[in-house]
Amino acid sequence: MANKYKNIPPLRAIKAFEASARLLSFTQAAQELHVTQAAVSHQIKNLEALVGVQLFERFNRSLKLTFEGRLYLITIRNTLQSLENATRQLKDRDTSGTLNISVLPSFATKWLSKRIWKFQQHHKTLDVRISAFEWLTDFKKDDCDIAIRYSANPNYPGLKSELFLEEEVFPICSKNLFDSFQGDLTPEMLLDANLCHEDFTTEDWHDWFEAAHIEAKPKLRGTRFSHMVTMLEAVENHQGFSLGRTPLVQDDIARGLLVAPFDIKLKGKMSYYLVYPEHTEDDHKLQMIRQWLFEEAETFKQVKV
Repeated sequence: MANKYKNIPPLRAIKAFEASARLLSFTQAAQELHVTQAAVSHQIKNLEALVGVQLFERFNRSLKLTFEGRLYLITIRNTLQSLENATRQLKDRDTSGTLNISVLPSFATKWLSKRIWKFQQHHKTLDVRISAFEWLTDFKKDDCDIAIRYSANPNYPGLKSELFLEEEVFPICSKNLFDSFQGDLTPEMLLDANLCHEDFTTEDWHDWFEAAHIEAKPKLRGTRFSHMVTMLEAVENHQGFSLGRTPLVQDDIARGLLVAPFDIKLKGKMSYYLVYPEHTEDDHKLQMIRQWLFEEAETFKQVKV
């Protein structure tokens, strides 16, 4: 069967023509396409030989489209736009449906839920479902695309783990409580303050007092909480001091709801990791949310508390 598309020129020649016609310069077109000026000139000559007409008038230091070149450019741009639209439609099919993210409730509440609208604003064909549970998701059983896990040892067989956010640990309190000390608050005064404690934590008040070179009693009294979000709610309501963790309190500090009164900070032993099955690494939806999460993390890191 005869090739009915035998008059279609190579795409590299079309791209060289479009760039040269738009920039009216073989040199600038070559820079944009990351090829040599000679390569662009060669592609244009081959294209002119194929169509049988001159597309450019060549002067010493400039180019000008011929009448035939201008007509051809209109057709070429319409064709490239149609190709772009067709490709985008296919990609949108791959980026529609639902993206499922598994995350701890504390991180979902204090970090992810405050930002995910920006991702959805740019990917309107893709719905997002945030599953906030204390337990680890099972990628083999659960409908999950990516998880944000809080771990000190993120080695999960068959899963890829990427460091996402590290944290620092430091005292926090409400702005009203801080203001009540009228600028006289010192680290030593926390020994007699109402301290809020988080269960199941890797760093506690004894660790912080040791970093501050303050001797603390073996047993520190105060209110104990099994969930970080509940404890932070109590702190925001002026009920005492707690140890805050950067990803969970930085936004509220920036908003003026919380205050970090001292510069003494602990390096957290735990960090947040992006985790997903190794065999889905090239999935387009996964790569979109992964790239966005890393961009948001970089923006977050620029804010210092």
